Amino acid sequence: MAKARVKAPKSVKKGEVFEVKTLISHKMETGLRKNKKTGKKIPRKIINKFSVTYGGKEVFGSDWHPAVSANPYVSFFVKASASGPMKFQWTEDGGAVTEKTVNIKVT
Repeated sequence: MAKARVKAPKSVKKGEVFEVKTLISHKMETGLRKNKKTGKKIPRKIINKFSVTYGGKEVFGSDWHPAVSANPYVSFFVKASASGPMKFQWTEDGGAVTEKTVNIKVT
């Protein structure tokens, strides 16, 4: 599907608020454009849901619509509670899912 990149600190202090940055390479076809050669509409294919869990709880979630740009970038802040995986999930039309996991160490 798409290539996802995540930037988060490998280690943070308990209670510290840290920034997480994500970027996913995806064309985000709106379904409104036409193929120049055939004149037929290009089918819609966008990422319509993005969610992040940390320690088994959702810490960020959003529903996306055709107005979201290609290769969407998201930045958000999270408070460090305990060491564990932070799982990212992008879902596109048709149900294809791209996942990425980073481990956060809390000291």
